[in-house]
Amino acid sequence: MPRMPRDVSHNNLCTVLSKYGYTISRQTGSHIRLKSNFMGHEHSITIPAHSPIKVGTLSNILKNIAIYLKITKDDLIESLFYEK
Repeated sequence: MPRMPRDVSHNNLCTVLSKYGYTISRQTGSHIRLKSNFMGHEHSITIPAHSPIKVGTLSNILKNIAIYLKITKDDLIESLFYEK
């Protein structure tokens, strides 16, 4: 089971999520809206423009994305932060 990464900035998260087709659609204040059509239908996620993103917030964001991708959160963490 991969460890939940610490010290992930909003810029880093936007970059790694581009692997699954997420692009920034807009930013309002301290929140960034990302959209993806990776699975054939649109999925939107809002992330805070904080550095670092709190671990609990990051966990919920990744859980939501894993449900959309139909994979486990652990597999998502592994593919985003630990695969080279």
